[in-house]
Amino acid sequence: MISRFFIDRPIFASVLSIMITLAGAIALFAMPIALYPPISPPVVQVDCRFPGASAQVVAESVATPIEEQVNGVEDMMYMSSQCTNDGSYNLTVTFKHGVDLNVAQVLVQNRVSLAIPRLPDVLKQTGVTTRKKSPDILMAIAINSPDSSRDQLYLSNYALMHIKDELARVKGVSDVNMMGQRDYSMRIWVDPEQLAARSMTAGDVVAALRSQNMQVATGQIGQPPVASGQRTQLTLSTMGRLVEVEQFENVIVRATPEGRVVRIKDVARVELGSKNEDVSGRVNGNPTVSLAVFQLPDANALDVADVVKAKIAELSADFPPGVKYEIRYDTTPFIRESIEEVFKTLREAIVLVAVVVLLFLQSWRSSIIPLIAVPVAIVGTFAVLIAMDFTLNNLTLFGLVLAIGIVVDDAIVVVEAVEHHIERGLNPRAATIKAMEEVSGPVIAIGLVLSAVFVPCAFISGIVGQFFRQFALTIATSTLISTFNSLTLSPALAALLLRPKGQGGNEALPRPAYALLGGWLGWEYLAPMIAPRLIHQHTAAAWTVFLLATAAGLTVGWLVSKLLNRLFGAFFDVFNWVFQRGTGAYTRTVGWMLRLSFLVLIGYGGLLYLTYWGLKHTPAGFIPSQDMGYLLVNVQLPDSAASERSAAVMGRLEKIAHEIPGVKHTQSTSGMSLLLSANGSNFGSMFVILDEFSKRRTPDLSSDFIAKKLRERYENDVPEAIMTVLGPPPVRGVGRAGGFKLMVEDRGDLGSRTLQGQTENLVDQAKNLKVEVATDSPFDGLQKWLGGSKEPPKEGAQKPALVGLTSVFRANVPQLYAEVNRKECMAKEVQLKDLFDTLRIYLGSLYVNDFNRFGRTWQVIVQADSKFRNSIDDAKRLKVRNAKGTMVPVAALADIREDTGPLVLTRYNMYPAAPVNGSSAPGVSSGTGIELMERLAKAELLPSMATEWTELAYLEIQAGNTAMIVFGFAVVMVFLVLAAQYESWSLPLAVILVVPMCLLGSIIGVRYSGSDINIFTQIGFVVLVGLASKNAILIVEFSKSLRDQGESPREATLQACRLRLRPIVMTSLAFILGVVPLITSHGAGAEMRRILGTTVFSGMIGVTIFGIFLTPVFFYVIDRLSGSRLLHLKWIERVSEALLGILSLRFLRRLGRRSRRLSIASPSSNGHDTNGHIPILSKAESRELASIASTPRNGAEHHSEQALVDSKGNGSAPGPTITQTNGMAPHVHETPPPSNG
Repeated sequence: MISRFFIDRPIFASVLSIMITLAGAIALFAMPIALYPPISPPVVQVDCRFPGASAQVVAESVATPIEEQVNGVEDMMYMSSQCTNDGSYNLTVTFKHGVDLNVAQVLVQNRVSLAIPRLPDVLKQTGVTTRKKSPDILMAIAINSPDSSRDQLYLSNYALMHIKDELARVKGVSDVNMMGQRDYSMRIWVDPEQLAARSMTAGDVVAALRSQNMQVATGQIGQPPVASGQRTQLTLSTMGRLVEVEQFENVIVRATPEGRVVRIKDVARVELGSKNEDVSGRVNGNPTVSLAVFQLPDANALDVADVVKAKIAELSADFPPGVKYEIRYDTTPFIRESIEEVFKTLREAIVLVAVVVLLFLQSWRSSIIPLIAVPVAIVGTFAVLIAMDFTLNNLTLFGLVLAIGIVVDDAIVVVEAVEHHIERGLNPRAATIKAMEEVSGPVIAIGLVLSAVFVPCAFISGIVGQFFRQFALTIATSTLISTFNSLTLSPALAALLLRPKGQGGNEALPRPAYALLGGWLGWEYLAPMIAPRLIHQHTAAAWTVFLLATAAGLTVGWLVSKLLNRLFGAFFDVFNWVFQRGTGAYTRTVGWMLRLSFLVLIGYGGLLYLTYWGLKHTPAGFIPSQDMGYLLVNVQLPDSAASERSAAVMGRLEKIAHEIPGVKHTQSTSGMSLLLSANGSNFGSMFVILDEFSKRRTPDLSSDFIAKKLRERYENDVPEAIMTVLGPPPVRGVGRAGGFKLMVEDRGDLGSRTLQGQTENLVDQAKNLKVEVATDSPFDGLQKWLGGSKEPPKEGAQKPALVGLTSVFRANVPQLYAEVNRKECMAKEVQLKDLFDTLRIYLGSLYVNDFNRFGRTWQVIVQADSKFRNSIDDAKRLKVRNAKGTMVPVAALADIREDTGPLVLTRYNMYPAAPVNGSSAPGVSSGTGIELMERLAKAELLPSMATEWTELAYLEIQAGNTAMIVFGFAVVMVFLVLAAQYESWSLPLAVILVVPMCLLGSIIGVRYSGSDINIFTQIGFVVLVGLASKNAILIVEFSKSLRDQGESPREATLQACRLRLRPIVMTSLAFILGVVPLITSHGAGAEMRRILGTTVFSGMIGVTIFGIFLTPVFFYVIDRLSGSRLLHLKWIERVSEALLGILSLRFLRRLGRRSRRLSIASPSSNGHDTNGHIPILSKAESRELASIASTPRNGAEHHSEQALVDSKGNGSAPGPTITQTNGMAPHVHETPPPSNG
């Protein structure tokens, strides 16, 4: 027995535990910290810009060739792209979980390079960017000018040149993006009238810039090979690229033989301006540029944020006057507070578990043994987690919180067993040895069962696997460490610390503990009461007061310790008396249930139906939304609204947001939609940053309530715009907001207008979908009794099924269409290319080449000045030069008329698509919402239209019922482990049958709290499988032991119930109270803690109550049935062996071997075949026969015919027997079955 070795060597056992704890403590400080494990799928982004092109042109000339090549890239899940009217193209390719992001980027880059030859020439010049997309923004740093002395152009380029690159070099930062970026550009604002007056076009200006602004290498003088005697070698340089505005103004566009020249300044205005002014940022009304910082997936979020903050603070010392920075958006406070709240929950759980242990063990000597197991198992787990490359996140910490109530169980079982034998007169060492002989089996079984429950979780793929894996393996690791600790350190400490009750030293707490408690109370409470003004001072007087208060507390605690121990002793006596009476009543109840076991099983069937009904009718979800401390507002003004108008509206929205209680500050961007990831003049986005969680404890300051107030105010005060107030996505990096996203696809090339009509009709019909409110719930009476049920709804009552349905796809945005008269162009000798170039350069823009300044390379861009492109008439007055040099107005060549078209074209998996956003109504499962939308789409959409889910809804569909499959596999694993442990196929059923009761308890808690069955609830289900089995094992194991000693089934069951009730109640109560802090938690991440806590709390209560009554009945019934012919042990074993043989195909090999052996050993043939020949055996068969022949007659391996006959007489089935005589070869005799007579 391994425990005896450590009982005799307590120091060795202590050293092992100390080493485990130290390894975990070191790993704790080295582990990366994150909100969740890396659960967002890898994403690669492709960007480019086709200046002046409409969304339709970008889709046809850019999106189509790129996506044709990228489609089907290895391990891709889906791809989505946006083409906008400013010429921007953005493609995101989402890959499966587990794909290396670097490899994915290379794969996409290779595919994009194949499409480059098919792209417009301007994109071949400017290039297409392929980059890794980080899951989510870590923080956003706003660079602004509070006194408005600096404009956005200056702020953007200062941030680009002096801040962005510095932050990008910080360890752990993957990327830094700029919102509201305005790069410097040499803008050539041409005057079409001046050009036309000189019979010139914008193309002439472009040609002049290309010929006179270029980087040239002019070589060297004296560069070898040269004639001998060359004494110098000089590099020749010249001004190739221009730098200053004056230099560009003096570029010669035309020169005449008479010496007259036309320079750019004669026909254009030149300035160092912005490359693009479509997007502008504001913070509290001031111009702002935001730096979005992204972290590497495996980096420590808090460490990266701290280094970034330190770096920006260091850089701010050199900021020019009028430039300041603010960190307006920061995810780390939520992460930090969420982790701190879980640690707080961890501490509270330890205290509550300690109280339960002390209540039942009633001695500090007994209590300290299981409590020491907590830090060893919990802290030691970190060493294994870091070895598995896990992070310190909410899921791993949740696992540790739940593990607190688990890791003390094994040590409690050991202590209970040791004290039981000490009370019967054994000394502590002998009692410990005796106890470990009895409980080592149950301890190992419980440890293996609890670990086996989580084994299937390690093999789940996708986002569900990411959620389950770290949580499950954390609990499994701590459980195994606890099991090891219970076989090593716990028995060693029990032999040293436990004493018989009559020898003293068994008081509730030692006197020093009371003294320390009194000192802490004096420091924490007494000193502030005496001198409240000195609390935050560090003067000698303050230290004197605190030290005196602490000393007083120490003294009082020491003096009252004996009195308190007596009071504890009296309380424990009353508690024990009540518990003994309760144990007697419980045992009598179980005896009554054994007599009525048939009726109990019928009642159990009813409970199973109730469980099934609850699973079927309780709303199901995926990942619940959370209050993360910020909201996102998406703004859409009327079609074709100008950028200036959008900026003004964003300013009004900011002002309204600051009037709402709970809003800390805002950060807005006009000209860009974060929801669509697209730019547009009528778009706007705003982050609403809320106050700290400590200031928002009341329900009217929650993010949901603030979002509701914002919607009401915006709807009343800003009617000209459509505002959508959204919470953050449940999983950062998966979508922009919560709810579902459905893509309506045009697969029949019906056009954008038809797509819009079909999408709007689908949204309108979906808003009218209703679901009936259930009125026949079996839980209604229970919920009403618990006080959680309102008045039942009327028969046939209905409620909306879906909420927040919207589609921002617009195909009828006012636009202009130039219908070119090609016949007229030919008649006037105008080349179509010249006409199109004129429109593109004047009305759009043209990137010509580059110039160098401030140590960087910037673009030279030509475009008509603003006053020449404000109306349709301005466009018509533009002129094109024909072959004769005559200037022909555009109005004579094309008819420019008003038209409509899409503002943004979205493509999903290569099809034109319109996104539909929405969510299921409260009380309606997300699965139901998805099913309703699919049915509606199938009924309403045209045959050539189709739908596909994306983002979180796609992942939910992909996950399917994976979690429930894992639950089933967990039950199977428990059964197999117990079957191996007990060497029985029937006995584990007594344990497994109680598992559904944990589901019943959990469902009651979930329905009572108004929650749904989501991924955290399902995680709780898996945890409860192990906990339910643990309680049942304690009864079944002891009952089996008594049955093996000859007790009757009834007596063995009742005695096991009487002796195992106390450890079952103690361990269950320890776990239940250990999760109470999860249920009552507040602050960051409280939603997921409460969901998980409610599930395991109510489930553990249910399985404890049902388990202590049903498990004895299950064991009693199965034990009785196992003695019948139908379920005879030998019959079960043979069936199982036959099944295993069939599965492994071993029966064929065995059948062949047996036939050969029968022919060899047949007495009639004397080892010869039918022809009289001696059969030739293989070497393996010869060795096998030799080993059988050399078996001695005596000893454990002696097989005599009489022994086999005796064993047959004890119930073995008729069959062949092997006899051995005088060491000769064995003979096989077929024994006929006995007659019925």
